[in-house]
Amino acid sequence: MDVSTATAARWVERWERQQQRYAVDREERFEVIADLVEHVTRECPAPLVLDLGSGPGCLAARLAGRLPGAEVLAVDADPLLLELGSAHYGNALRYVRTLIGAPGWLDALGLARPADAVVSTTALHYLGTDTLRRVYGELAGLLRPGGILVNGDHISPDSTKVSELAVDLGRRRAARSTASLAEDWDSWWSGAAGDPELAPFLARGDDGGRPRCEGNDLTLSGHVTLLREAGFEHVGAVWQVGPSHVLAAVR
Repeated sequence: MDVSTATAARWVERWERQQQRYAVDREERFEVIADLVEHVTRECPAPLVLDLGSGPGCLAARLAGRLPGAEVLAVDADPLLLELGSAHYGNALRYVRTLIGAPGWLDALGLARPADAVVSTTALHYLGTDTLRRVYGELAGLLRPGGILVNGDHISPDSTKVSELAVDLGRRRAARSTASLAEDWDSWWSGAAGDPELAPFLARGDDGGRPRCEGNDLTLSGHVTLLREAGFEHVGAVWQVGPSHVLAAVR
């Protein structure tokens, strides 16, 4: 059963609102990521861009709007989020269901050429350190020389004291900007389960959907080390608000 466009639009809008609780200055972070991808692909007439852990494709859709002629893949494991994005954004994106880091996950992408850019936001922290090390290596092999990996996520500064300050700053900034938001992660999912159009996607009982969170405690320098080991020559943070970083790695 397909989800109607009206229903998809309503639930994608609710998704965007609740995600603002968990990503400090989310819209600005999206703009920074899009700026980086636009810069790296400025001489590519038809860039290939992947958004890993895309959810319904909110960032991927922004990238497609910024890059006319680009092929943009929204990659996620959750069938409901992919269905909502497909119904809402239509042919602007190509949707791929696969679990990042699982055996054979890259095969599901069906890529016929190297990628120009890979982005991810608030997703890769789900991966354990060993899995993330392997995924970074796989992504380095997926990108063309000069291609970019951009990770926007909760990444702690190296100093414990500075990390404490950053977390507090992020909380204060989020409280000022999201004080009027009633929706959160749990209420979004419980609401979706109560919508007759969406409930079937949550009742399939397969082994996909939201990934199990292994988690990692890597600081900024820990990510930089793994990325350099993976083969990225130029690595560094290009944006930060509180504990929220945008980390760029150029192949």
